Amino acid sequence: MTVSDQVRRIIATAPISRYQLSKETGVDEAVLSRFVNGKVGVSMVTLDKIGEALDLEVRSKRKGKVK
Repeated sequence: MTVSDQVRRIIATAPISRYQLSKETGVDEAVLSRFVNGKVGVSMVTLDKIGEALDLEVRSKRKGKVK
């Protein structure tokens, strides 16, 4: 599962609406809808905004040092 797929799932099950997420991030609600439905990708900047609004944290499943 990609990071985008994980973010899509989180948005779809988030305790806030896409409308509210749109207002908090400045990302158009239609863009969020198309992203969640897998129609388009979004930029890293947009993923950062979504992550910040939803208080997300990225962690690696790998153990040990990343090369």
